[in-house]
Parts: sequence; structure tokens; C-alpha cells
Amino acid sequence: MTASPMTVSATSAKDWIGRSETVSDTVTPTPYAALSATLDRPAERPAAGTPLPPLWHWLYFLPLHRQSEIGPDGHAKRGGFLPPVPLPRRMWAGSQFEFHSPLRVGDALTRTSTIHDVTEKSGRTGPLVFVKVRHEIRRAGETDVALTEFHDIVYREAATPQDAPPEPRPAPADAAWEKRWVPDDVLLFRYSALTFNGHRIHYDRRYVTEVEGYPGLIVHGPLIATLLLDLLRHQNPEAEVASFRFKAVRPTFDINPFSVCGTPQDHGWSPDGKTVHLWAKDHDGWLTMDATAVLT
Repeated sequence: MTASPMTVSATSAKDWIGRSETVSDTVTPTPYAALSATLDRPAERPAAGTPLPPLWHWLYFLPLHRQSEIGPDGHAKRGGFLPPVPLPRRMWAGSQFEFHSPLRVGDALTRTSTIHDVTEKSGRTGPLVFVKVRHEIRRAGETDVALTEFHDIVYREAATPQDAPPEPRPAPADAAWEKRWVPDDVLLFRYSALTFNGHRIHYDRRYVTEVEGYPGLIVHGPLIATLLLDLLRHQNPEAEVASFRFKAVRPTFDINPFSVCGTPQDHGWSPDGKTVHLWAKDHDGWLTMDATAVLT
């Protein structure tokens, strides 16, 4: 029996497992201030030594691909560090983090990224390929890892008119805190610019509706994850996050408001209440992101 082209391609993509690259960057204050402004916070540039809030390291180690290296979806063309999966749609499926020590403004950092795994699955709309990347961030000259991140990327087929939307899941109804956000083109553009994310689904309405078949611009998964931890910081400014994980459940579009929610596992800040459940929901109350933070 002859293997399908996708099986061959996914198998070939497994050859990328173990490939790694290392890049360096410095935690400068302006991106910090710019994201603060984007989240409607005061935009003062922080002093050297100021800790980065969790997930704000995404403002650094930006993907600096040359314009000639960009593919039709706004991402870099397939190949290079990531395997050349031939499926056209690429999404951020989720991430897992371990925060070992804080990153601070002024730190010189190195990030070593390694292809941890490549897995092929069959989904509701056809073949799926999952690529898991491990990132380890260290201060320059140090051997200890300050932050470990696993990044899950999913590739899938292009949308067809026959595709049925995913079965929605109701969001939890026991939120202790909730904040409503009204996404718009400017918010999504600013976050794309801050993270140097050229993916057109976040700012090109014609592309996302006519080519990828979505009803509106897609709110970045990392932005929603950042808003979840921003909610936690607002509710408990002294909280220090030891670990965090999130899973994208359903796309969030800019055509309607959405909410980020959370509740401590024991519904109170007792000494034993270290686990916090966080989630995002759309305007209809459907779950769009599910997350857990563990505090120190």
C-alpha cells in the first residue's frame, strides 16, 4: 500500500526532531512600555532591574525573517528551523511554562530552541501535524535555565465550505474575577507589531475571511494568554507564578467582545491555594482558552 503524501511528509518532518537554534537579545524597556500601553496600562519605561511580567518575554527574541523569506500567510516560508509541513493553516495550539527565576529589564539573554516532537493525527477536518518546540532562556553567561517553555504548533488543511464548526464547550460559571475586552483592528495590529508577527489572520481581513474562511480577524492566542495572567496580576499583585499552561480551545474573533476569567482552586487566597484556574470565553459564553497557573 502506498503511503499518502501527508504521511510521507509528516514522517519526513520527524527528521527535524532535535534540531536547535540559539539567539540572543536584551530586555530593553521600550517594548515593555509599549505592551503596557496596548493593555491600557501606564506606559512608563521601566527602570533596569524591573521584573518582566510572565509571558512578556514574547516581546523579545523576535522572528527577524527577511521580507523575501515570507510566505503567503505572512509566516516565514516552510523549512528552516521549523519542519516544512505542507499543510496551509498554522495555529498556536498551546504552551507550557516553568518560571525558574525572574527575567528583568536590562538582562542580556540567550534562548535555545529545540524541535522536541512532531506528531501526525487525524482531526475533524482532516490531517493534523503537531510540532512541539522547547525553548530554554538563560541569562548570558549562566548555565541555569531561567524559563522553560514548550510551544505547541498545529498545522491543518485549508477550510472548505463543508467544514462544520467545532462543537462548542460552555465556559465555567464559577468565575471569581472577570474582565471584558472589546478587540479591534488596532489592538491586534499593535500586538502583531510588538511581537513582529506577520501572520495575516490577525490584521488582514480580506485574507482571513476570503482565503482562510474565518468570519473575522483572529485574536492572537498569546495575547489572550497574556490577558489571563494580567487578570491574575491585577487581582493578586503579589502573586509569583511558578508554572503556567494554556490550551487554545476555540478561535476568538474581533467581531464580538470576549472575557478573561479566573478563580483560585479553593475560591480563596488561603496559604494552600496555589492553583488558579483561568479561562477565556466568547460573547456567547463558549470556552475559547483553558489555562492553569501554579503560584510559588
